[in-house]
Amino acid sequence: MSEAIEGREALALLERTRDAVDPRIRAAVESLPGSLRHVAMYHFGWQNADGTFAAGPGGKAIRPALVLATTRALGGDPRAAVQAAAAVELAHNFTLLHDDVIDEDSTRRHRPTAWTVFGTADAIIAGDAMLALALRLLAEDLHPAAAAASERLANCVIELCAGQQADCAFEERAPHEVSLDECVEMATAKTGALLGCACALGALYAGAGPEETDAMDAFGREAGLAFQLIDDLIGIWGDPGRTGKPAGADLAAYKKSLPVVAALTSGTPAGAELAELYRGPMTGGAIGLAADAVERAGGKDWAQLQASDRMARAVHELSRAVPDLASAGELLALAEFVTRRTR
Repeated sequence: MSEAIEGREALALLERTRDAVDPRIRAAVESLPGSLRHVAMYHFGWQNADGTFAAGPGGKAIRPALVLATTRALGGDPRAAVQAAAAVELAHNFTLLHDDVIDEDSTRRHRPTAWTVFGTADAIIAGDAMLALALRLLAEDLHPAAAAASERLANCVIELCAGQQADCAFEERAPHEVSLDECVEMATAKTGALLGCACALGALYAGAGPEETDAMDAFGREAGLAFQLIDDLIGIWGDPGRTGKPAGADLAAYKKSLPVVAALTSGTPAGAELAELYRGPMTGGAIGLAADAVERAGGKDWAQLQASDRMARAVHELSRAVPDLASAGELLALAEFVTRRTR
């Protein structure tokens, strides 16, 4: 299958997923008390800051698409997994609201982040409410897999919180004090865990056994790490017109992302230059110099190669659960989509 066909298939799947899942998410969000509801509706792009109607897309829906595609690939009915898919997306948005506060990001989806509009406290509390909604959706679900799914999602959230804590701790350490292995472990917990959980929930709702479910979790984790590697590259070299964030945003925030740590630990003169830049004020000119240093130190090439390697590992894990990969076309298209994206 060509990249163009896979890309079209993935986009069509994401659109179908939004059509199926958004009404559940919106109904859950609309059940929140007034002020919480307003913050959450704004975050999803369904309301403007003044409460008037907005037609935002509410996110790419990659994680709920993984739930539904996994259920289908393992012979289940994806319609039975819509509640679980909505729960995963609500949990994901809980992390986004908190991440924006922690990282002090001013824009998301091409408009001001919720905390910059409503304040830090309201954004954090709205994120907490979204996590509660996610768990409530699973508690209300009559599907036989709902209890196991709820336990799996709760454990995943604990893991990704640990990953977020590690990410924050890295920012307090000197440039040379964070190892690449630590950074990979952090990214796997912070990003890979939720994609793995999405795939595991899809497997559970298809009635899969422990081995298949764990293989799908591993597929999602490896694909999630590839996703994070690409996301980190975009955080440095992404087009602001497409990302909705300033150029070099991760560098401006002194983030020790995967390509940055690969450069810092490279033992090259460019890596030393980057470490020195990370000790000083990251002005506009310094951001450009830092991006150049990451590339000259090999951080960009390393991240691109690692993304390809992790996707190869993901496909291997997928073949353990779905030996006939022809049945997993949607999952492969999604995996290709997230690792080929440029925004």
